[in-house]
Amino acid sequence: MKATLPLTPSQTVGPFFTIAMSNCENEGRLSSPVGNEISGMGEPVILVGRVFDGEQNMVPDALIEIFQADAAGSFTNPDFLGFARSHTGNNTDGYYLLKTIKPGATGSSAAPYISAIVYMRGLLTHVYTRIYFSDEIDANAEDAILAQIDDGRRDTLIAQRNDSDGVVTYEFNIHMQGDKETVFFSI
Repeated sequence: MKATLPLTPSQTVGPFFTIAMSNCENEGRLSSPVGNEISGMGEPVILVGRVFDGEQNMVPDALIEIFQADAAGSFTNPDFLGFARSHTGNNTDGYYLLKTIKPGATGSSAAPYISAIVYMRGLLTHVYTRIYFSDEIDANAEDAILAQIDDGRRDTLIAQRNDSDGVVTYEFNIHMQGDKETVFFSI
């Protein structure tokens, strides 16, 4: 009779977390097939931010993955790979940085958004959120998902636009817990 081994608990993933995900903690020994840049037709933007824990300390080893529509709002464009990832440990300031294009609205009751997944040490399972844009005031007001979120928490999903030196940057900080906790979705 063959012995059946129990499933490995999810919390044991810890020591191998960054293998093949980023070059940060593995000192470049392994390369990731996915970078921090999405290219395509549309307005080029940079998305930056930090991840904060429940005590508002910066998390130095979080991984942010994004998935988005193209500038026309399509997820099915064969010429557009709307997926990228960035690690908060790739620079001394602890920022993740993603170069992409601003996505289009995916429907009549949807504002442009980017889907984000956060992975980090101490988090047994990844969390999902959305990133909306501060300069899409009218579209955000009509968005069916944002409308379901309490007014006092809605701003945790809005990236703030900053134009400087001809570069459009949106800052989106992610707060894992506390008064500023980012809205996370159960998918």
